[in-house]
Amino acid sequence: LQLVESGGGLVQPGGSLRLSCAASGSTLEYYAIGWFRQAPGKEREGVSCISSGGRNTNYTYFVKGRFTISRDNAKNVVFLEMNNLKPEDTGIYFCAAVDSWYRCKAFGSWGQGTQVTVSS
Repeated sequence: LQLVESGGGLVQPGGSLRLSCAASGSTLEYYAIGWFRQAPGKEREGVSCISSGGRNTNYTYFVKGRFTISRDNAKNVVFLEMNNLKPEDTGIYFCAAVDSWYRCKAFGSWGQGTQVTVSS
């Protein structure tokens, strides 16, 4: 499963962005999908995961209440709506297939990611 991330950019603190994760040449409707991020000088960490049908979601504590994961299987895309962004949200955001929405452990290869920079 090849996934392509998009939607990143430069935004001021308190601003919003919506990231997209699209499948390239395949369908993602049978997979639980997760968003991950890697800040400069830090390891990649999980942000949020969603079940294949979209009914179940999981968020790490530092984004809960600010980020919303969703999916549109008909359009073969998973979204990450990010509100009230903080400078510490800066990093490269990746999406990946995961083993389950609750364990949120990625498998397969990583894409290029999309850069999110939160700065005034």
